Amino acid sequence: MEKSIFFIPKVIKCNNMKRNILMTIILPFLPIAHVEKTTKANIPLQTTQNTNTRPAMVSEIPLPAGFKRINYPAVSFAAWLRKIPIKKDTLVHLFNGKLKINQDAQYAVLDVPVGDKDLQQCADAVMRLRAQYLYDQKRYSEISFVDNAGKKYTCPGKLDSIHFQRYLEMVYSHCNTYSLEKQLHPVDDFSKIMPGDVLVKGGSPGHAEMVMDMAVNESGKVIYLLAQSYMPAQDIHILKDPLYRKLSPWYWVDKDNSFIYTPEWTFATSQLRRW
Repeated sequence: MEKSIFFIPKVIKCNNMKRNILMTIILPFLPIAHVEKTTKANIPLQTTQNTNTRPAMVSEIPLPAGFKRINYPAVSFAAWLRKIPIKKDTLVHLFNGKLKINQDAQYAVLDVPVGDKDLQQCADAVMRLRAQYLYDQKRYSEISFVDNAGKKYTCPGKLDSIHFQRYLEMVYSHCNTYSLEKQLHPVDDFSKIMPGDVLVKGGSPGHAEMVMDMAVNESGKVIYLLAQSYMPAQDIHILKDPLYRKLSPWYWVDKDNSFIYTPEWTFATSQLRRW
């Protein structure tokens, strides 16, 4: 990817190497007994697709037996997310080409350029996917993000790939989890979750993950996929489910649980946001 000719100062984003110990160590152990019981009872071991073949895009990630992907309009954000290609290699690389230390969090790696700067971190990856969708739909005026001071950074119109990347780098440098959380709209009922929604904890430390796909079975149980980038900037990747391991990489929409435990962050269900 081409380097920007501009020097853009970096602000602190998902500075979560030293994560909140209470959320990531104490809380995840509280519901484990219930979760394991539910997992053994309800999650089938087999999937509906051949797991020996790596998926080529998000829509090809295997489903648990009995589940079907939810239908969405062809031009929707949900449908666009399903078409994102997946790399054959499952290793997560940093912006500088080095391997991420933790290689246990990801199920698959999206084939989305991370760039050669430490910019496309957690909130940035969320904004990148949203911006790219709107760009592909030629909805340029809707590509707009707000920083902590309320200043808007709106795409000036149709740009070539180099200038669009420079615009995104400007956004990454001024917007973060805190501003993203303020810009998005709260989803009061977690059971109404949709692809494209964002789990976000603003601040420092803060983090953000995007809902990538959803499926449902005949009894109405709903599952979803999550994707993240992290710090330092790295490949966007589909996350494993660390608790419901037989269901992984899918997550339950669990009405009885107020927390979502992901490999490198714990969210409250109240932290779900929508564009």
